[in-house]
Amino acid sequence: MTYRAPHRADDEVTERFLSYRELLFSVVYNMLGSVADTEDVLQEVWLAWAARHRDPAAPPIDNARAYLVRAAANQALARRIEVSRRRETYVGPWLPEPIVAEADDAASALVRKESLSTAVLVVLESLSPLERAVFVLHDVFGFPHTEIGDILGRTPAAVRQTAARARRHLHRPQPRRPADPEVRTRVTERFAEAVLGGDIPALLEVLAPEVTLWTDSGGRGPARSLRPVHGRDAVAAIFTAVAADLPSGGVDIRYRWVAGDPCALVFSGDSPLAAVVIEPDADGSRIAAIYSITNPDKLTGVR
Repeated sequence: MTYRAPHRADDEVTERFLSYRELLFSVVYNMLGSVADTEDVLQEVWLAWAARHRDPAAPPIDNARAYLVRAAANQALARRIEVSRRRETYVGPWLPEPIVAEADDAASALVRKESLSTAVLVVLESLSPLERAVFVLHDVFGFPHTEIGDILGRTPAAVRQTAARARRHLHRPQPRRPADPEVRTRVTERFAEAVLGGDIPALLEVLAPEVTLWTDSGGRGPARSLRPVHGRDAVAAIFTAVAADLPSGGVDIRYRWVAGDPCALVFSGDSPLAAVVIEPDADGSRIAAIYSITNPDKLTGVR
């Protein structure tokens, strides 16, 4: 997105904002799980930032990073309440919009501190907007409780209490990922080949016994279940049925990464049909969870 103010902003002002854009995007996205909502929040922050610098009566900003993070976090917190209301009427499971990286970006994706897996973003949906904001700022980005208090207008003691409450609500910790991205790539390729080839024994072999499938269609894309599906046999049966309904002309599979997790993108021609994010088990040999995103609104940025 290009950030433009109604009147021309100084180049230095623009560059200072853009230098923090990746940080702001990550903070807001981890609070909202939606690229469109994140971009809307960043646009509001940019407009306020540019307007502040055009106002000769406004005091100078001593710490641009602190100012921008505070503005972004509070905008995201306000929008998070609205987003939570929308999701109350969402059809079926809601999954975060995938931010897809090229396959050769896997190593950098694994070490980026701000990358939260799809599994963790799903679990964060159980938190209140304030709990999620505190968790993201403290546990993901390392802001101290005192600074989070300044950002959110709470006392440090209240922030500590909120952080502790958020951790109690998170029943499922972030899964431990194996170190070798090639292992995760191979298990994803084995899964896709088994599904497309109708090889049920191979599909059962690559799925962990307690695998869970989440399918997010939003009531628009193809969906086989409106609830998470548990167990190897049930998940294999769903993907076998899905493969039988694929376009007669065949599909194209492109392997990518989403926040350090392998992802198989399913295309029919140039149109994306699904983003299937794979969460391997601890040693990477089998699949512990699958997040299948087929809602067309969440695939607009997939290439």
